[in-house]
Amino acid sequence: MQPRVDLISLGVRSVADSRRFYAEGLGWPVHKEFPGDVVFVQVNHGLMLSLWDAGQMQAEAGVGAPGAVPCITLSHNLASADEVDRVMAEAKAAGAVIVAEPVTQPWGGYSGYFADPDGFRWEVAYNPTWTVDDAGKVTV
Repeated sequence: MQPRVDLISLGVRSVADSRRFYAEGLGWPVHKEFPGDVVFVQVNHGLMLSLWDAGQMQAEAGVGAPGAVPCITLSHNLASADEVDRVMAEAKAAGAVIVAEPVTQPWGGYSGYFADPDGFRWEVAYNPTWTVDDAGKVTV
């Protein structure tokens, strides 16, 4: 697994309130959004921040009771579903706990989750719509 983070997801109580804070309050540009579900903001060269409904995020990332594990995920995006399977196997061999086996997701990609020794979730994903151009701009 390459040492790289492509997406930081924050589980938020209210997507609308978080959107107001980041987009309207701080002036951060919204890249894409699905109202009530998730808002994507590009924050750096090839790096996105997602403001994701906490309940949906916890369910997908395999987090139990709210607050049991911080509702934040780090995402590592890859070029294919096969690469997702390979990286998940590498993580497991390194001692990670697989908390959600890779599956085809409703949003069209393929992803799974592992937990590091402190319980932080890493999403390993293939998103067929995710591209980064030479200037670092992400397209989803």
